[in-house]
Amino acid sequence: MSALPLFRRALADSWRGLIGWGLGVTAVVAMYLPLYPSIGGNPQFISIIESMPPELIAALNFDQITSGAGYTLGTVYGLLGFVLLTIAAAGWGANAIAGDEERGTLELTLAHGVSRPQVVLERLAAIVVKIVALVLWVTLLVAALNEPSELSISGEGIIGGGLALLGTGLVTATLALLAGAITGRRSIAVGVGAGSAVLGYAFNALGNQSIDLEWLHAVSPYYWAFGTNPLEGDMAASVWLLYAVALVASAISVLAFQRRDVGV
Repeated sequence: MSALPLFRRALADSWRGLIGWGLGVTAVVAMYLPLYPSIGGNPQFISIIESMPPELIAALNFDQITSGAGYTLGTVYGLLGFVLLTIAAAGWGANAIAGDEERGTLELTLAHGVSRPQVVLERLAAIVVKIVALVLWVTLLVAALNEPSELSISGEGIIGGGLALLGTGLVTATLALLAGAITGRRSIAVGVGAGSAVLGYAFNALGNQSIDLEWLHAVSPYYWAFGTNPLEGDMAASVWLLYAVALVASAISVLAFQRRDVGV
């Protein structure tokens, strides 16, 4: 038997989808970043932002949008790029166990002499590779457009932004994987993965509204990643909480799947 057969099969079956997601994030980055020189210091654009309700500005992370790093966070890393990565990661995490089980093919896989931990870990490894590839592509695009778009983001900031975005994707994927390993239901797994990202975004937005709600930042993965703008070279220590959560969720997924009956 070849090494890592499930890992290789998972990548072989999904490379076309990965290219599609790559094209999606390319469109987002290429559409927004080149616009910065014409709107970043534009008085009309600044007046439009200032005319918005302060609560909305805080919720959308538009409070620093006139700087290159703030604009990139507000349009790519903290908004559309985050949304695309969340959708992709939730789908990948849900399909790894629950999707295969609902299709009735998981029992067949297990009948070929592979252990349950092997199924979880090899498919998780394939998910991690795809998320890393997608985030790396975003990072390379931002680095390539940094100077032409006059963003003035440092190399440290570009790396920090990539690590923060990667952490959010891993949390979404591993929570979806965990839900699928526990329930065997793809809809629940997608809901848990995507729901964690939506709730994290909502908690961050609400926590930005008043001092009384700032405690919500402590339970917001979105805030852990982007509470301070990592693109400014000020990556928060809380970013590493994302990786800790992903690691714990992965370990529990292995344990949960070992103890559950697999059905159609």
